[in-house]
Amino acid sequence: MSVAVAEGVFVERSDGPRLIAGRRKSDGEMRFPMPKGADAALYDPVELAPEGKLWSYTVQRFRPKTPPYIGADDEKTFKPFAVGYVEFAGQVIVEGRILIEDPSRLKIGLPMKVAIEDFPTSTRGDVATYAFRPA
Repeated sequence: MSVAVAEGVFVERSDGPRLIAGRRKSDGEMRFPMPKGADAALYDPVELAPEGKLWSYTVQRFRPKTPPYIGADDEKTFKPFAVGYVEFAGQVIVEGRILIEDPSRLKIGLPMKVAIEDFPTSTRGDVATYAFRPA
């Protein structure tokens, strides 16, 4: 069983997961993730929409350097993966992994939905983290 990568980053609802951002009380600017510590008092938590649109992306074709990468794979077992930015209209743009077998199917503007995936790490075991998948 996995644990959340960090507290307060996402919530799982019966109709799907939501990311939790913060809206600054003074001017309405949105931030993701919701700020922690002393800055948290300056923000109200906001659940983002369940879907957004792909704003930009790339494919990570080689194993990232360690640290900070904490994947449980090695040079031989590493599989390329897509990373991108998803725009939640009128809210904020969020970076994350994109869960897709064939990255050549990705196109800017493609509808994306929030997903939760277990990510095996070399330091914490499996952690549940957010990602995106085509809607």
